[in-house]
Amino acid sequence: MTVTEQTRVASWRLLLSNPVTAVSAAVLVVVAVVALTAQWIAPFGVNDIDVPSALQGPGGTHWFGTDELGRDVFSRILVAIQASLRVAVVSVALAAVVGVTIGVVAGYRGGWLDTIVMRVVDVMFAFPVLLLALAIVAILGPGVTTTMLAIGIVYIPIFARVARASTLGVRVEPYVAVSRTMGTPSGFILRRHILPNIAGPLIVQLSLSLAFAILAEASLSFLGLGIQPPQPSLGRMIYDAQGFVTLAWWMAVFPGAAIFVTVLAFNLFGDGLRDVLDPKQRTLMEAKRTRQ
Repeated sequence: MTVTEQTRVASWRLLLSNPVTAVSAAVLVVVAVVALTAQWIAPFGVNDIDVPSALQGPGGTHWFGTDELGRDVFSRILVAIQASLRVAVVSVALAAVVGVTIGVVAGYRGGWLDTIVMRVVDVMFAFPVLLLALAIVAILGPGVTTTMLAIGIVYIPIFARVARASTLGVRVEPYVAVSRTMGTPSGFILRRHILPNIAGPLIVQLSLSLAFAILAEASLSFLGLGIQPPQPSLGRMIYDAQGFVTLAWWMAVFPGAAIFVTVLAFNLFGDGLRDVLDPKQRTLMEAKRTRQ
């Protein structure tokens, strides 16, 4: 086993030695499996209407009960998780690619380019994330694609700022200065020296952004601007449950719990990653583990 592989294994062991992080990782694995297999494991069709079974409480046949049209809530939640995660992954990937590229180039080049990029980023930060997403969706129209695009755009400044801040610290390192002195192409320096050394903060930001993207998608769908019926969405399911809170509490509680657990798992896992990737915290964790 190479030194790199040994370091990677040691990092995973240290990460999962924290019970909270281990549990959150297990939850995320379950969420990922659900997202990949929802169509096959759902016991009922998400749009199968069964009026005689409408507003039926949780039981042996319908684990999470049924909605006002007799549709199985459990099946709809499974497919809704799949849709929410797909939107979150695509939108965050878009934000990461564009934001990291902008941030790394601005931080490495500096000068007027850095000033202009950061002023644009500051302007975008002046608007609340959800408000800006709402404005973009309102202009482009509701739907899955526009939701992905809107969430991706509003998270670009976050990745740009994280990437720039990390790049500013790495570009002054001796090995970067030597490479520049030797006339090494900037593209090679960015790929070989800058990106690998700023990966830690970016990975943590990815985890946290996925959590907020799921919340943003649910919020947009709740307002009728995100995923459109008949495709189920956790936010839309909560909206539809408003008129049945006293008659069918399960219609709102279970979709809300799905959002809560998924977002919490991403946040806790992100906190664990931050501790492992931060040299000071990692040293403290290793010392604590040694004492045990």
